[in-house]
Amino acid sequence: MNTLRLLQFLSILVPPTIAVTIADIQGNAWKSPLVGQTVQSLTGLVTAKSSSGFYLLGDPVDDVRVSRGLTVFTRTASILNQVHVGDTVSLTGLVSEFRSSSDPDDLTATELQSPSNIVVISSNNTVTPLILGVERPPPTQGLSSLDIGQDGWLSVPSNQSRVDSVNLPLQPNIYGMDFWSSLESQLVTIRNPIAINFENSFGEFWVRGDWPNTGENGRGGLSLTFADDGVPTSNPEVIIVGSPLDGTKNPHVCVGKAFADITGVVVYQFGFYYILPTTAPTIVATPDPTVPATSLTSIQDDCVITIGDYNVENLTPTSSSLKTVATHIANFLLTPDLMFLQEIQDNSGATDDGIVSANVTLATLSTSVASLSNVTYNFVDLAPQNDQDGGQPGGNIRPAYLYRSTKLSIVTGSTPGGPLDATQPVIGSDGKVTFTFNPGRIDPTNVAWDSSRKPLVVAWDTPSGQRLFTINVHLVSKLGSSSTQGNSRPPVNAGIDQRTNQVETVANFVRSILALDPEANIILAGDFNEYVQTRSVFKSLDGLLVEVDENSGVDPVERYTYVFDQNSEQLDHIFVSSAIAKRGTKVEHVHVNNWSPTLSARTSDHDPSVAQLSIC
Repeated sequence: MNTLRLLQFLSILVPPTIAVTIADIQGNAWKSPLVGQTVQSLTGLVTAKSSSGFYLLGDPVDDVRVSRGLTVFTRTASILNQVHVGDTVSLTGLVSEFRSSSDPDDLTATELQSPSNIVVISSNNTVTPLILGVERPPPTQGLSSLDIGQDGWLSVPSNQSRVDSVNLPLQPNIYGMDFWSSLESQLVTIRNPIAINFENSFGEFWVRGDWPNTGENGRGGLSLTFADDGVPTSNPEVIIVGSPLDGTKNPHVCVGKAFADITGVVVYQFGFYYILPTTAPTIVATPDPTVPATSLTSIQDDCVITIGDYNVENLTPTSSSLKTVATHIANFLLTPDLMFLQEIQDNSGATDDGIVSANVTLATLSTSVASLSNVTYNFVDLAPQNDQDGGQPGGNIRPAYLYRSTKLSIVTGSTPGGPLDATQPVIGSDGKVTFTFNPGRIDPTNVAWDSSRKPLVVAWDTPSGQRLFTINVHLVSKLGSSSTQGNSRPPVNAGIDQRTNQVETVANFVRSILALDPEANIILAGDFNEYVQTRSVFKSLDGLLVEVDENSGVDPVERYTYVFDQNSEQLDHIFVSSAIAKRGTKVEHVHVNNWSPTLSARTSDHDPSVAQLSIC
């Protein structure tokens, strides 16, 4: 082999070393333009250290798209002992794009690996973090320019493009993901941070800072709302506080808990942007855990019905949460006339023994409510086929009702349906609309309900003869969705096609009722596992039913029953027919769970709601 060929061969095996700056490594897009190259004589100020490396700050740059920070990965003790915060160092290393997990939906983060030739140029230099909101305020609306569609990040179809494949130049003044990427590995300070969720199993929690925020609700969280342009906001101005770099532990948090300023390094890991604080945050204020009871109470007027809606999270006869659920119904929801319940498990709970009846579960709950109030509820449900309705294996969760027999009764002469019987609206012998099976299920063999709860429908009468139709739903879950800050754009909203089909199936059933009685009193309520901001899912209800929150004029930022990641959001909804809507409605969300002082104090991950409706 001649000398020229040998040199060419060696250049393939050993990438060339080049002298560059941190700004050159970061570039103005998602991936480093120098990935795979070994750089030498790279200089920077050490701003922070951890057990797996240290963080450098380069010279200022005029381009806000370009981060001045860089992660240097190493677990070599001799290297970690050689550098200290405040040192200006020179070193050689390999530019890499590192993915923190095996999930391909996670973005990569730029870092320097295999550091060597480290020279400490000077020590005890001043390390000054960038003050977020003062020097750089984050954008407050969109996550990514790739979230194209009427519903922005909630648009369908999802996963139409991928951030790292397109690798566009960043737009940090417009999009939240771009903003945080433009600060990758930089030391920053969040002034007056407020927690907007509980901590996860790793002790990490979301915060908003002292800068403009969208959707701020009265508790201090950020609600999922529509922006002025009609596109759902994604609350991109927030960030996760991860594990402290010094090995201390984050405190337990709740929505609205306030902290002293947090200083740390911006990183991307496990599907989200984080700030890794230099030490554990300090709590400075905790919100009052007192939850007021609803003001919407049952009255003797047959024309006015109060309903409650509550996902009670895998309730069994022996659940430790049963007494608390009963307390919520009795003392906070004030025993509505009719309770829509979801996640009622069978009598043996998660034991997969073929038992499907939940009569003991519901009777135990009713007895517990009665012990706390002067109300003894009757109950109604339909047992599913064993292990066919999703949820915890063996639990056979289903929707169910508790009802006051003094206010409502199932239409006389009704025949209950079985798990596979499809009920239909018909004109009964009294000349009114009723159901062929009552209580019954909506088209239970339809593929829309595969491995999912089937809606429970009932035709009711009041003592004065007013008829009411209710549909209790628990739609398929979002399990398997991708990160809101992940590679897939728009993010993958798992189950959305099935949920859309489920809503369409329910809408068709509602139409069949209204075809027989255009002035029918219809209530559709339950856990939809979807936000109304995902308009594609609810499109079939447009012009058919009215959401009670909208009809009642509830402030959009207070429309939440659930807290997940950065959003206070509404998964639980109440819709009514126009006959009810035009008479006026009232609704309140009672935050017995998501105003809890700790995560462990929650009884369910859902908050219940109470509505007052006129049916005459």
